[in-house]
Amino acid sequence: MIKSFSALYAGHVLEGEGIGFSGTPHDDRWYSNERLSQAFDIARESAILMDDLGYDILWMAEHHFQREGYECIPNLLILSQYLAQHTKRIKFGCGFNVLPMWHPIRLAEDYAMVDILTKGRVIFGVGRGYHTREVESFGAPLIDADANRELFEEQFEIIMKAFNQESFSHQGKHYTIPPEVPYRGYHLKDVTLVPRPANLPVETWQPIVSGTDRALNFMAKWDIKGIILGTGEEYVDDWVHRYQEANARVGRDLTLGGSLGLGLWCYIDDTREKAEKALEPLFEEHVKFAAPLGMLRYSDEQMDETGPGGASRHIAAGSNFREV
Repeated sequence: MIKSFSALYAGHVLEGEGIGFSGTPHDDRWYSNERLSQAFDIARESAILMDDLGYDILWMAEHHFQREGYECIPNLLILSQYLAQHTKRIKFGCGFNVLPMWHPIRLAEDYAMVDILTKGRVIFGVGRGYHTREVESFGAPLIDADANRELFEEQFEIIMKAFNQESFSHQGKHYTIPPEVPYRGYHLKDVTLVPRPANLPVETWQPIVSGTDRALNFMAKWDIKGIILGTGEEYVDDWVHRYQEANARVGRDLTLGGSLGLGLWCYIDDTREKAEKALEPLFEEHVKFAAPLGMLRYSDEQMDETGPGGASRHIAAGSNFREV
């Protein structure tokens, strides 16, 4: 039985007649700064309503540069602190802080502060990113997937040290903390995160996107919980079983589906016909946005059609959302 219900608001501000396959092409849409800023008002209204209705978590997504209006929240921790002031109980999930675009110490400090200020109402989450426009513009690798994962894994290790150790040091390929410099007449040997989170250990979530052995083993090593979003049944089944197996290899006994969240498309209306009519242009807009990024995963055939090279235009041009 599902006992915990949450919702995701990625920061979209889409409006008007230009939605769907027959609407404005993705790359031609450019909202005003005033409209883009309304993502924060929408988040506040959603959080208040969800708080009143008894939802457990409002998940939000970090993204950058999206003048097209899809994902318009650049800093989850700042927004979560703001939303906590307008609500009583609901928690806010970072889905997800794009780690390669952060300095790990900065993210650790910012999360620790918001954990203290909200009394534990913000859930930590990390991801590797999937927009080249975002990640590469911040000076981090994404096209080189191996370099991206290598950087991500080292950054995450630093954050865990900062959270869990009273003082720490780190020497790796990308970071030396503290640096080998003189300070007040001596050489630094360690540093302390000030402040550290009040609620330890820090519950951490990560999206399962590639489902590779390396990714699942890394999550199991660090006891990272997983979220599966917008993915077809065959992939969900495979990843759920392999996530359980990866945790078993490190001595963690999980029930099937334990420590996992599943994101599903849902639209509620008086009848199925009304719901489908309302949802269809929204789902088409999702396909316009996600397919060229290789982010649609519904079946083997559609996976073959989707990819960063743009082969996904087949789906955007001809697919019926009732079939996916």
